Amino acid sequence: MNWKTRVTELLNIQYPIIQGGLAHLAYAELAAAVSNAGGLGQITAMSMDNPEELRNEIKKVQSLTDKPFGVNFAIGQHGRPFSEFVDIAIQENVPVISVTGGNPTPLFQQIKGEKMIKLVLVASKRQAQKAEELGADAVMVVGQEGGGHLGKDDIGTFVLIPQVVDAVSIPVIASGGVGDGRGLMAALSFGAEGVEMGTRFIATEECVHASEVYKRALIEGEESGTVVIKRSLGAPARAISNSWTKRILDAETRNPGYEGLKEYISGEANKRYIYDGESDQGFAWAGQVMGLIRNIPSVKDLIDGMISQGEDIRRKWK
Repeated sequence: MNWKTRVTELLNIQYPIIQGGLAHLAYAELAAAVSNAGGLGQITAMSMDNPEELRNEIKKVQSLTDKPFGVNFAIGQHGRPFSEFVDIAIQENVPVISVTGGNPTPLFQQIKGEKMIKLVLVASKRQAQKAEELGADAVMVVGQEGGGHLGKDDIGTFVLIPQVVDAVSIPVIASGGVGDGRGLMAALSFGAEGVEMGTRFIATEECVHASEVYKRALIEGEESGTVVIKRSLGAPARAISNSWTKRILDAETRNPGYEGLKEYISGEANKRYIYDGESDQGFAWAGQVMGLIRNIPSVKDLIDGMISQGEDIRRKWK
């Protein structure tokens, strides 16, 4: 099967599969493994303690693969200043950047004139149109099934992707609910030209920063085992349901604002679960696709399996 799409050509990759930014988890080992397996791996800039740490991580990726890779910038409402981190990506000739969680305009202005491919994560048709207007080369469109931060309108991937495909001229990459070759083929049938996966790549051998407790929760969990937190902040996000997320949801009923929720939704609370395996003392992002995850393969085996499954489906369509 010919896997060439505008996304593979834009990114110069073999298969139209992109690894999501994955806060505190998307480091060189995972990114390089995805790129070496034919997809686009990414590291996440804003999980780094300082710009020089990002530079070191970029160099590490470059030592592990000669394939294209990306750097993700999560620039949410309460995010850290990112300008110095962007400077590092420019200096190190990063080929692809992706922007999630906020308005990409300041970042796009900073890289104006640079030969960087620009991807933007969106959760609505309007956001996709605006990203195209601002100069995005492609949009990654996340449906309500996804893990981590989502749109406010609760629109599922199956409805959202065709809407966005009809609304923009740039390539569309489907995100949310994709975890195998069936999801890949479904996305392509909707008119998307690639997929982005986050949760599925956590449950892989090369996601070395994720605790075994976290990975086990993903492979033992069901699609009903997630909840959406942070709605009261206007920033809904999907996480594994546990006692900690219950505390967050209970607190949100009182509408305490960011300051009242800060200790519950902090990066430290996130890392207590995903790094230390303290599942009752923190939270972990996950999409509903965890109901399809039942093993922890190598990244290469995961992508090869997706491609094989996709090709089997394509043969059945003849």
